Amino acid sequence: MRKGWRKIGVIAAGNAVIVLLCVVLLTTGALKVLSDSLYNFNVKQTMTQAPHEDIVVVGIDSDSIREVGPYPWDRKVYAELIWLLESAGVKAIGFDIELYSESDKPESDRALADELAKHNNIVIPSHANLENEFDRSMKVKAGELLTARSVTEPIPAFRQSVGKSHINAAYDSDGVIRSHWLQIDSPLGVYPSFGLAMAQLAGVDISRYLNLPVLDGRPKSEMLIRWDAKEFDFETIPFAKVLKGDVPPQTFKDRLVLVGYTAPGSDEGVTPVEKHMHLVYAHANILNQILKQQVVLPVDKRIDFALTLLVVLLLGWVTWRLRAISGAIFAMVVVVLLFVGQYEYFAAYSQYLDIVDAVTCGLLAYFGNLTMKTYFETKQKNYITKQFGRYISPDLVKEIASSEREIQLGGISKELTVLFLDVRGFTPLSEKLKPEEVVDFLNMMFNLITERALENRGTIDKFIGDAAMILYNAPLDVPDHPYCAVKTAYEIQKGMEKVRAEVLEKYGVSISVGIGINTGDVVVGNIGSYLRVDYTAIGDNVNTAARIESNTQPNQILVSEATYELTKHAFDYQFAGEKLMKGKSVPLKLFEVMGMKDVPASFDEIR
Repeated sequence: MRKGWRKIGVIAAGNAVIVLLCVVLLTTGALKVLSDSLYNFNVKQTMTQAPHEDIVVVGIDSDSIREVGPYPWDRKVYAELIWLLESAGVKAIGFDIELYSESDKPESDRALADELAKHNNIVIPSHANLENEFDRSMKVKAGELLTARSVTEPIPAFRQSVGKSHINAAYDSDGVIRSHWLQIDSPLGVYPSFGLAMAQLAGVDISRYLNLPVLDGRPKSEMLIRWDAKEFDFETIPFAKVLKGDVPPQTFKDRLVLVGYTAPGSDEGVTPVEKHMHLVYAHANILNQILKQQVVLPVDKRIDFALTLLVVLLLGWVTWRLRAISGAIFAMVVVVLLFVGQYEYFAAYSQYLDIVDAVTCGLLAYFGNLTMKTYFETKQKNYITKQFGRYISPDLVKEIASSEREIQLGGISKELTVLFLDVRGFTPLSEKLKPEEVVDFLNMMFNLITERALENRGTIDKFIGDAAMILYNAPLDVPDHPYCAVKTAYEIQKGMEKVRAEVLEKYGVSISVGIGINTGDVVVGNIGSYLRVDYTAIGDNVNTAARIESNTQPNQILVSEATYELTKHAFDYQFAGEKLMKGKSVPLKLFEVMGMKDVPASFDEIR
């Protein structure tokens, strides 16, 4: 009972440590990098790469810079572009470029300002100056917008005629842009994002995006970007090509034109779908999302927690209920189903279920409990090995435990050497001893027999009163098993010399041991019924060994001719005559062991 409570205590303590580790992982954000990677995978794999057909990008690319001239360009170039696009019937134009200061050509600034004044469908963005940039650990009260301390706007000549917006990028801690601030408050008022301002000019109902649920610990109007296309999935036309009139006017009719840098190495950022995306395409993705009325939301954190708790309990429980292989398969299936399920849910409903916490903590629970289970099973295995080692050689126990093959059920025919032993003079001795003294004497005798048998790789089949039956070469193969059996008998007789002298002196009774050995084919295995099974050997050669033992004189070792032929190189023998055994038609030649010669090299090797 005490051991049972001790086991329960160890399991409870182990699981308390697992829970503590999970709490640390969940509260410190240590798993965020994995969650972000999973989110990136979901976004990238569910892209349609078919953005809204109304969006077109006019790119300031390398070819345009070579043709128009070194950047920055004369602002008359932008005025000319506006005139061409407006003449073609565009719905709105957004310049993702910085016009925060006056140029060295005032007349060019006036030309652009005059052109801007003619239209009400143009956006030139500002930049909100956030305190120390936005820190993800910064706490924002629910329902409040992110507030900028100031705003860098286009020069007054431009901002009087254009819609205001901001182009601030929301970088995560790993430098990846996954979300976006649709609105930023400032001393000068609320600034919509560049993409939101363009959607307003397009006549899209943006009320849904102004009332998004507040994400955990984030400002109001922060939106996860539904990255749906890479750079060149958007129709992109070089700036210079438009200026030269090489693009048919109908290309721009009723479309939303974004003008921005597309030359290599300029105005780039890292996104879940591309490591080097020009930010004009980030704005294009946001505009595409609003035009398609898509919203990506994380699943409620309480659901994440409930799922984590469920997986931890489930995987912790099955560890103890299933075998190792079955438990591993079950755990793997659960993990795969979680990944597949969350992916399909994201693809179908654009809702991100963060299963990283559940998978990580679930595997911690599984491997933690598996470690404890393995510890207890190993401890039990060692205990069984120790107890089983009292019946057969500890070396054999180790081989059986480590072997990948099972001992055959039923019986097999195999050559064995069988040793029978009987203690003579025990009856008169027992009459002089108290019951407890009889038990002590038998234990002393059988300790000697057991030690010698196991030392020589024998298997104690059974003790029968004051007799014993020992097998060699079963259940596992034992090289030189006839030698091992005879050596055991010789060592037992040597050990009996001291025992015999002590008993004679103390009780005045003479005791002796007779040992008979035979080698031959027998049937050995698990023999019995489904209710009771014994591992034993049966057959004529077993009976012969018993008959040989019954013909021994006190302190004599007799072996059959078969055993003699296999061990005569190692022992000194004396021919003991022929005996006609019960059930035999031919007398059996017997040989008495007189002493030992050399130990076989092969036996030294296996020892």
